[in-house]
Amino acid sequence: MNLDPPSKIGRVLSVEDWAEIRRLHRAEGMPIKAIARKLGVGRNTIRRALAAEGPPKYRRPARASIVDEVEPQIRALLAEWPSMPATVIAERIGWTRSLTVLKDRVRQLRPLFTPPDPAQRTDYLPGELAQCDLWFPPVDVPLGFGQVGRPPVLVMVCGYSRWLSAVMIPTRQAPDLLAGHWTVLSRLGAAPKALVWDNESAVGQWRAGKPQLTEAMNAFRGTLGIKVIQCRPADPEAKGLVERANGYLETSFLPGRSFASPADFNDQLASWLERANQRLHRRLGCRPVDRFDADRAAMLALPPVAPVVGWRMSTRLPRDHYVRVDANDYSVHPSVVGRRVEITADCEQVSVTCEGRPVAVHPRCWAAHQTITDPVHRQAADDLRAARRLVAVPAVATDVEHRALSDYDRMFGLDVEGVA
Repeated sequence: MNLDPPSKIGRVLSVEDWAEIRRLHRAEGMPIKAIARKLGVGRNTIRRALAAEGPPKYRRPARASIVDEVEPQIRALLAEWPSMPATVIAERIGWTRSLTVLKDRVRQLRPLFTPPDPAQRTDYLPGELAQCDLWFPPVDVPLGFGQVGRPPVLVMVCGYSRWLSAVMIPTRQAPDLLAGHWTVLSRLGAAPKALVWDNESAVGQWRAGKPQLTEAMNAFRGTLGIKVIQCRPADPEAKGLVERANGYLETSFLPGRSFASPADFNDQLASWLERANQRLHRRLGCRPVDRFDADRAAMLALPPVAPVVGWRMSTRLPRDHYVRVDANDYSVHPSVVGRRVEITADCEQVSVTCEGRPVAVHPRCWAAHQTITDPVHRQAADDLRAARRLVAVPAVATDVEHRALSDYDRMFGLDVEGVA
């Protein structure tokens, strides 16, 4: 009687033994009986190894779980209430044991009773669109004059290349938001065919079930020749690219940094973005910089005339020779008091002109409720006031009639001749 060698009977065949059995049989032409003697493996084991399509795998035998007894009750509850929390299910079935194993079983069974809700995977064409959002970094930035704040950061992500752009702006008002947009697009060197925005007040809002852009945003997109897509309210998945970019900025850019001013924030952010756009993107399988040239080539060229962005106002200069931009007052040369002046301001500078002639230039103040005075303007106002005080008022030559005093005596009935 031929018996299998007892040394390896009943043991799990290793991948190494399986590979060697197949080599000896296929390459060396060794018969099964010879392989059994050489390796000390049973002949039936060798036959199974030769018939197998893949290497052997260890499979742990399934063991009964303490949840098996109550699984029919769990199924009945989920069939009627698919979204019932596991803690409520435990209460309904009187579960007194480990809640972890019950939650694991509920997690396995719940998809059987809920309709599938797959997310749409969107692919973008080069130059097709960019998603935009305002990110409010949770860090205090010095704004000057002893004030600190958390100004918004305009974030834009190109759909095809995932190229990330961002810049901090003073406020979320339309003049500053559009000025920041123009800064980002100027650095990009082109304009995507569409910008995706949520219901930011400076961009637009939904009214009667329809999106409605603000007049400033319509003027901006009209100059660029692009489209602005407004997401429906409460639909963050519509711009998931920029939402994930906000989280990436918060976890990878902010930690370990401190900022001396908004300008310092933007300088550090610009330096970091150069490295961030060279990282390997998991979804794309390449770096954003590898796709950027193709993305930008398909975008629209920037217009030769820049769109109207920032603050634009016209007013007659009052006697105190100050103009207000946002929440601050800026001095103007007093020589144009009473005349109409044009005020323009962006995120960095405030300029005032009178009939095309510059009469004031100030750095933009990001703090609030401040009075910004140019020493030249103050000195000029002092000189003008002093010169006005030194001007003598000319005497006016007029003939005045002098009445005789006796006329008053007669008026009051006094006897002038009788008076000693």
